[in-house]
Amino acid sequence: MRVPRIYTPATLNSGDSIELDENAFSHAVRVLRLKQGDSLILFNGQGGEFEAELTDVQKKRASAVIGQHFNTDNESPLPIILGQCISRGEKMDYTIQKAVELGVTEIVPLFSERCGVKLNQQRMEKRLRHWHSVIISACEQCGRNRIPELHPAIALSEWQQQSNASLKLVLDPTAADSLATLSKPERDVALLIGPEGGLSDGEIKSAIKHGFSGIRLGPRILRTETAGLTALSVIQQMWGDLG
Repeated sequence: MRVPRIYTPATLNSGDSIELDENAFSHAVRVLRLKQGDSLILFNGQGGEFEAELTDVQKKRASAVIGQHFNTDNESPLPIILGQCISRGEKMDYTIQKAVELGVTEIVPLFSERCGVKLNQQRMEKRLRHWHSVIISACEQCGRNRIPELHPAIALSEWQQQSNASLKLVLDPTAADSLATLSKPERDVALLIGPEGGLSDGEIKSAIKHGFSGIRLGPRILRTETAGLTALSVIQQMWGDLG
């Protein structure tokens, strides 16, 4: 049976005993139904992971004794920044979850012309907290020990101006080039994915004006949740650690 992996923001040192934070306790005891004496893996996003054993499990709290540290590193050698125009509900959750599994290092939610999601500040903050929990769950599942950075949501036009990645890509079904025609980036990749209604011609032209290269993935039009994950898979296969 696979030993469950659980994230905690706590400081972790071999030999110490810590009380699990609310989220870690809920995951370990309420969801996974682990009991006193059960083994688990703890990580705090600072790199590596620790063996641990549950102790003093009660109704609303539990502790863990920290064991051996393992310097496990499953991060991609290629930093990837995903600029994802916000999609509705579970589609955005799915995109974020799978992007984490595919090794992205940063995620920037974007508002664009055809973005069908309108959120006030309070709802946006709630949505960001939810997406952060999706990221953590994906890291727990896929074996990553560093948490990808989730940026505040901003306008697409603003992100286009700010992005300084060595290779900047925008999916454009009319583009002549494919990923196979591009050279390996010197440092990192920024990937721009449109919303459910797609990017407007003006937004694509603006992206190209700001140094993005238009690429196409094939003859078929892909949904937003399919397009980004397909591009990420190809990028990691060509220049990262898939293959």
